[in-house]
Amino acid sequence: MSDAVSIIAAKRDGHTLTSAQIDWVVDAFTKGVVADEQMSALAMAILWRGMTRPELSRWTAAMIASGSRMDFSSLPVPTVDKHSTGGVGDKITLPLAPLVAACGAAVPQLSGRGLGHTGGTLDKLESIPGWRADLTGDEIHSILADPAVGAVVCAAGADLAPADKRLYALRDVTGTVESIPLIASSIMSKKIAEGTGALVLDVKVGAGAFMKNLSDARALAEAMVALGTDAGVRTVALLTAMDSPLGLTAGNAVEVEESLEVLAGGGPADIVELTVTLARTMLTAAGIEGVDPADKLADGSAMDRWRAMIAAQGGDPGAALPVAKESQVITAESDGVVTALDAMGVGVAAWRLGAGRERQGQPVQAAAGVRLHAKPGDRVLAGQPLATLYTDTPEKFEHATAAIADAWTIGDAYETSPIVIERVGL
Repeated sequence: MSDAVSIIAAKRDGHTLTSAQIDWVVDAFTKGVVADEQMSALAMAILWRGMTRPELSRWTAAMIASGSRMDFSSLPVPTVDKHSTGGVGDKITLPLAPLVAACGAAVPQLSGRGLGHTGGTLDKLESIPGWRADLTGDEIHSILADPAVGAVVCAAGADLAPADKRLYALRDVTGTVESIPLIASSIMSKKIAEGTGALVLDVKVGAGAFMKNLSDARALAEAMVALGTDAGVRTVALLTAMDSPLGLTAGNAVEVEESLEVLAGGGPADIVELTVTLARTMLTAAGIEGVDPADKLADGSAMDRWRAMIAAQGGDPGAALPVAKESQVITAESDGVVTALDAMGVGVAAWRLGAGRERQGQPVQAAAGVRLHAKPGDRVLAGQPLATLYTDTPEKFEHATAAIADAWTIGDAYETSPIVIERVGL
């Protein structure tokens, strides 16, 4: 018979938890037998002591077992999903899901809402009139099975790894968010329960990412790839740069607008590059060969899938996107070349303008955000616009401006660096 105190003490003292201990504590926590303060203590012990690969695999399996699993094995095409650890201007899911569907895979993309400086995919899509994030399991399956759609972006159901949802809320208020085993199991429990056959992880590295340095990002990527592999999901991770924002927008409706430019065959070069790279990686993981995603952007078939996907979830793909009531321009103070652009400053500005939230459940402004006019490598003159800020509540400009005013570094020369830094797995 297990008990919470002995399990906490075992991990505190550096011991490896047994499968029976892990199964019991996760199940008991889900049922309310293990108190929040006890699970918080165990989370802190895990943060300090870490977990072995077998421990972490069993912990993740117990998280999955706390709820239901989705099953897409009856679909006539392979399933593949992508997960990003979050960054500024990271609207990649929006063009990526319909693009991969246009290449012959089914894409069950369970996404989340934004918190703090990182935007949420569901918040962006909810700026489209009529679009809804909450779908039943039958609706998800029906959309994926439709040969004209094949992609869905929606919220995870409450019965998908419910133990993780409870634990995440505790980690957020007990200083244990940074634990790599707990981050990895949190992400992977939901992704494995989602039922996808293959998974590509986009692990962000840099100033605007959760993982600021390469070694931590690599450790997280390796842990998640191992979890996916152990669970029978073909999993690969790309470590990608997040020192500067992706694309030229950060917000909700402004990022949808930029995604539409990509689907129309244009858009910022970095967004196009990362979208196509991730699409190719997803197709390889799904076992689909002989299709180049770049061709599907060029011939309009990815845009057709986008319109079908939005309509299938109640949205009007032809509707005008919301426009902010107020705007303010940030200008350069000197001549030169932009040598750096702090993604965190841009993300915090967008958040303060109303595009993000401080705590779960807060509403966001669909039209709030930042549009960039100069990124690293661009030459600027004093007085030239660097960015335009948008909001419906002009009193927010002061705090937003304070976050972004010093985000640009202007010097003499700029050296380009790759978006994709490393690959882990497959």
